[in-house]
Amino acid sequence: QVLLVESGGGLVQAGGSLRLSCAASGRTVSIWRMGWFRQAPGKDREFVASIRWSGVTTYYADSVKGRFTISRDNAKNTVYLQMNSLQPEDTAVYYCAAAVSNRAATSDRGYDYWGQGTQVTVSS
Repeated sequence: QVLLVESGGGLVQAGGSLRLSCAASGRTVSIWRMGWFRQAPGKDREFVASIRWSGVTTYYADSVKGRFTISRDNAKNTVYLQMNSLQPEDTAVYYCAAAVSNRAATSDRGYDYWGQGTQVTVSS
């Protein structure tokens, strides 16, 4: 079992920045990949970014590429999502997720454990 706890969400003005954190605990040795997803009101959950737990391979959705950066700190069992140049369209509940095998990196179908989500609201 892997437990994921997110933090760092909040309210920010357009053009501002936020950094989300996701602390993993439990059977962290089983983690292959960590990812971030988001879900806006009335919309489906969508992929944001992912990173290998060991290594530097990353993936980003086109909508956030160049603005968001995913990173990790294995010593702290934590992944981060640095979000810059935020826009109202980025408003959503953001979820972190963990995959225990090398499956689809950009689909929620490739992940096994999920955090509770943290709200990000960007005002215009």
